[in-house]
Amino acid sequence: MSAVDAPTWPREFAERYRAAGHWRGETLGGMLRERAAAHPDRVALVDPGDGPDGARRVWTYGELDARADRMAAGFAARGIAPGDKVVVQLPNTAEFFEVVFALFRIGALPVFALPAHRQAEIGYFCSFTGAVAYVGPGLLAGFDHRELAAAVRAGAPGLRHVFVADPDPGPFTALADVPVDPGAVDPGADGPAAGCGTGPSPGDVAFLQLSGGSTGVPKLIPRTHDDYVYSVRASNPICGVGEDSVYLVALPAAHNFPLSSPGSLGALYAGGRVVLCPRPAPETAFALIEREGVTITGLVPPLALLWTEAAASTEHDLSSLDVLLVGGAKFSAEAARRVGPALGCRLQQVFGMAEGLVNYTRLDDPEEWVNGTQGRPISPDDEIRIVDDEDREVAPGATGHLLTRGPYTIRGYWRAPEHDARSFTADGFYRTGDVVRALPSGHLVVEGRAKDQINRGGEKIAAEEVENHLLAHPAVHDANVVAEPDAYLGERTCAYVVLREGAGPLRPAAVKSFLRGRGLAGYKIPDRVEFVTAFPTTGVGKVSKKDLRATAADAPASSVPLPTPTPFPTPGRTAPSETDRTA
Repeated sequence: MSAVDAPTWPREFAERYRAAGHWRGETLGGMLRERAAAHPDRVALVDPGDGPDGARRVWTYGELDARADRMAAGFAARGIAPGDKVVVQLPNTAEFFEVVFALFRIGALPVFALPAHRQAEIGYFCSFTGAVAYVGPGLLAGFDHRELAAAVRAGAPGLRHVFVADPDPGPFTALADVPVDPGAVDPGADGPAAGCGTGPSPGDVAFLQLSGGSTGVPKLIPRTHDDYVYSVRASNPICGVGEDSVYLVALPAAHNFPLSSPGSLGALYAGGRVVLCPRPAPETAFALIEREGVTITGLVPPLALLWTEAAASTEHDLSSLDVLLVGGAKFSAEAARRVGPALGCRLQQVFGMAEGLVNYTRLDDPEEWVNGTQGRPISPDDEIRIVDDEDREVAPGATGHLLTRGPYTIRGYWRAPEHDARSFTADGFYRTGDVVRALPSGHLVVEGRAKDQINRGGEKIAAEEVENHLLAHPAVHDANVVAEPDAYLGERTCAYVVLREGAGPLRPAAVKSFLRGRGLAGYKIPDRVEFVTAFPTTGVGKVSKKDLRATAADAPASSVPLPTPTPFPTPGRTAPSETDRTA
């Protein structure tokens, strides 16, 4: 793959990261091969039974490794070759891991799509990458992906294969019919199946991840085996993940957060167990936590709030849960304080991005850091700059734009040179779009995204600050603050508020009075307060402030019902969907 497709690290940086021991020449397929050789009979994967056959499945490391080989051989027999792109859109089922490890073995590149994506996104991924195959479900949550595949294939002539993870594949190939006997195993680094070549090199691009972004279709993020394995390996000790860990994949399996922070790959790297959760609603997830002895999982903030409220009335035993990671968007201090008392576990905040940089609060951090910061970087070679609008370093402790580079932060998007010119500095720092400040300890406090700052008649208001005050109200379940156009001020502030279940009626005036009582400056008091039952969300469950801003702009003077998020519906509330930030 050329540097035009996927800009990479300059030689001096690559040599530095290898010398430091960050890049050890590991590949994702080789990692599974090594774990399977070390403990073939240990359970690697538990699928509770929402798969095509409807049965609970338990795969050992040896079985997962063998299945990956058979699937790789089957893909190779159908002409899928190293460097080929394959769009993978699978829900949280065992097939996801069987397929992606098979592609890693071949050296083909999964293009990770989310279950919520539809024809516009899947069609774009297939045409833009020149994908040769699409792997998807059949009927899922009432939506027929076979019809989607037919429409996409009509517009993407290079798409030679459609594999459907369903006993009824329609006009396409059933995924279950793909695996074949791999025959003799090549003794290469990954031990690829016969006919799959020698496997990828550690510096090769392993897959294309999605960046949610704020406008347009997602950009594609090229992650290499070296850089991604390092981020997984380095996350494990920070999060206490070892061979006895049981990680629950509650968010979509293909999303960067549940994949690598430390995620399912972290658990597999450590020789632990991965449990797949078909839906992150409390009634589903809590049952799995009890039955499977789950010790660690990751959620986006709206789901974390949902779980903390549901825990008070659950009959399930959640005592095995030791660590809850919350990321994908900022988790406010007020919300963070609810986790421990409600769920009886430790909280780790995660702030990162699919482009690279990941920060964690540490398990031995003081409570004020766990609740009030978004952690510090994984690596000693993660370089951080906080700058003003002119790229000048701000004073220590001051707020500014976050720039970063390091051993697992990309140097450019896939085939996006014009966007790279805006998103990266000349010396390789990635412009994250986040507004942060740093504590002397190195912990970062996220003040919001650059677009989340409201300029009200020249007064700058951080949406996160006002949201944190709103969450302190005993009747408020969640809150989001956005800018709306104003002819006189330029922008004014609109607060969207979801009340707790059972909370009595609340008037906007009472909310404003509460904020004044907390000593909030007058210009920061929201000009408008709207009560809603749910927020629009993205593909993995983050609140879509883009949609909130659009709603506010369209109807600044009246109460407007917001679009109902479709992924992961739960009775009484609606929970999450899409992505770009790991936190």
